[in-house]
Amino acid sequence: MLNRSLRRFMRLLWRIVWCGVFAFVLLSVALVLLFRVVPPPGSMVMVERKIQSWVHSEPIRIQREWRGWDSLSDNAKLAVVAAEDQRFPHHSGFDLVELRRALQASRDGGRLRGASTLSQQTAKNVFLWTGRSWTRKGLEAWFTLLIEILWSKQRILEVYLNVAEWDRGVFGLEAAAQHYFGASSSSLTERQASLLAAILPSPLTRSAARPDAQVERRSQWIRQQMRNLGGADYLEHL
Repeated sequence: MLNRSLRRFMRLLWRIVWCGVFAFVLLSVALVLLFRVVPPPGSMVMVERKIQSWVHSEPIRIQREWRGWDSLSDNAKLAVVAAEDQRFPHHSGFDLVELRRALQASRDGGRLRGASTLSQQTAKNVFLWTGRSWTRKGLEAWFTLLIEILWSKQRILEVYLNVAEWDRGVFGLEAAAQHYFGASSSSLTERQASLLAAILPSPLTRSAARPDAQVERRSQWIRQQMRNLGGADYLEHL
């Protein structure tokens, strides 16, 4: 009798688990399909920053204005790709070359550096929380696969540029351009775009308007990479 009750309970538990997994898959696919054509209303990072501000009693105003692909500076598109993911048009969401290099550098005694692609960063920013855990990395891989399958490369970069964090409360290229340079996202110069891309690894501790020596060096390197990639013609591969 006890064994029969236990088996029934286990069957019920498995049904609940599988229903939960099925519901999650359906919901995540539906969201990704929706955001293929509709601008995401925000990102999970924005939500996280808001919650942190409430917890620490430090009010924060989220600055963000969505801009479509044609209203985003080609300089900014190219600068971000040059800085963050030069194989973006060619991989399927995961850059195995950079991943191998990062692992090799770690084995050689260096600091383990990031190897996240723009697709992974977009998936994380829009759908997930910050931080490091195997659960989050697994969900990041799932959403990365979904957006690579269901979105174009152009759409991935468009969404990334509209949700990336550029300072405390400053999200998206339009807000960043106005915040740092008093300019629109469509009129950014090559230097301005490269400075914005240069602070992306640590946007809360660096400034594009008042760049230190490290940001200046990275900005110069990014501009050289932009030319090496072939300039604006590179964007035709997206």
